[in-house]
Amino acid sequence: MAGRQVLLWVLLTVLAFTAQETRAKDWTDEEIEKEMLDWIDRMGEKHDSKVDGNTTELNFAATTTTPAPVIIVVDKHGRGNFKTINKAINAIPQGSKRRYIIRVNPGTYKERVKIPQEKGSITLQGSGARKTKITYNLDADKAGGTLKSASVSVKSDYFIAKDISFENTSPSPDPGAVGKQAVALEISGDKAAFYRCGFLGYQDTLYDRYGRHYFKDCYIRGTIDFIFGNGQSYYEDCTLESVAKTFGSLAAQKRLSKSEDTGYSFVDCKVKGTGYLYLSRAWGPYSRVVFIRTYFADIIRPEGWYNWGVPGREKTVFYGEYKCFGPGANRKGREVWSYELSDKQVKPFLTVDWIDGKDWLPKGKQ
Repeated sequence: MAGRQVLLWVLLTVLAFTAQETRAKDWTDEEIEKEMLDWIDRMGEKHDSKVDGNTTELNFAATTTTPAPVIIVVDKHGRGNFKTINKAINAIPQGSKRRYIIRVNPGTYKERVKIPQEKGSITLQGSGARKTKITYNLDADKAGGTLKSASVSVKSDYFIAKDISFENTSPSPDPGAVGKQAVALEISGDKAAFYRCGFLGYQDTLYDRYGRHYFKDCYIRGTIDFIFGNGQSYYEDCTLESVAKTFGSLAAQKRLSKSEDTGYSFVDCKVKGTGYLYLSRAWGPYSRVVFIRTYFADIIRPEGWYNWGVPGREKTVFYGEYKCFGPGANRKGREVWSYELSDKQVKPFLTVDWIDGKDWLPKGKQ
C-alpha cells in the first residue's frame, strides 16, 4: 500500500511539473485540464483491468485488496487540478471500482454539484465546515420542484463528505409560503457518511431522501422540515438549530408502509435555536423518528409531534423519546400517541446497527 501511495505522489508531482512546463510553452488551461483528465482515465483503466470479473461489493473497510484512492485537488484560485468541484466530478470515470478523493481547498464554491449514480465511492474532503462551502441560490418555484432546487445532489452509493458545508441561500420564507423549499443537499444513494459537515438553509435544508446514511458531528440549520425524506439514517452528536421566526418543524419523515425499514434516529444530539418547534411531522403515514439522550432547548412545542393534519396517521406513525433532557424535554403535554421509549423499545435505534453500519462504515477515526 505504501508503494502505491509513493507512486501516486510521484505521478502527481510529475503532473504538476508538466503543468508548469506546459504553461511555459503557452499551452491553454483547456489543454492542461485535458492532460489531467487523460491521466485520471489511465489510472482508472490500469486498476480496472486488474479487477475485471470481481463482483464483490465494494466495502468502506480497508482490506489488503483495496486499491489506493486517486486524489484530486480542487482550488478556486487555480492551485489544484481543477477550479470547480463539478469539473473534478466530471473527470471521474463511470463505473470505476476505486475511491476518488476530491480535496476541496478553502473557499466558497458557487455551483450546483451533481454526483450521478454511476460514479460511486466519491469522497468530498473540505478544509473545515467553516472554511469550505458549496453554495447556490435556488428554490422550488424557480427550479421546477423541491428536488431540483438542491445545491448538491448525490445519487451514488458509498459517498463520504468530511469537513465541508452545503448551503442554499434562498431566503427564509414566511410560514405557509408556496414554492419556497430550498434544499442544500439531497442524498439518495445508499451507505453514505457525513463527518463534521454543515447543512445551511431554511425550509427543507437536508433532503435525506433514500438509503442508509450516517451523520456524525454535523450542524444542520433550518426552519421548516429541515431534515426530510424517506431515508434510514443515524444522526450522532449533531447540532440541530432552528432559525424559525415563529413556528417550525425539525423533521418530516416519509415512511410509506410498515414494511419499510426507514426512519430517523437522533442520538446524543442537541436541538437549539428560535421559534416554536415540532420535533417531526408525519409526511408519510408510517413516519418514524426517535430522539435518544438528546438535549432540547426551550423551543419545543408541548405536544412535540404533528400528524400532518391527516386524521388516522397518529395510529400508524412511530415517534419516541428516550432519556432526553433540557427545558424542552418535559413530556407533559406530549401527544398521547407518541412514546416515552422503554429500554426494549429503544434498542433497535441505539447504535449504528440501525443502518447496518458495522458492515460498511469506515473503520477508525475519520
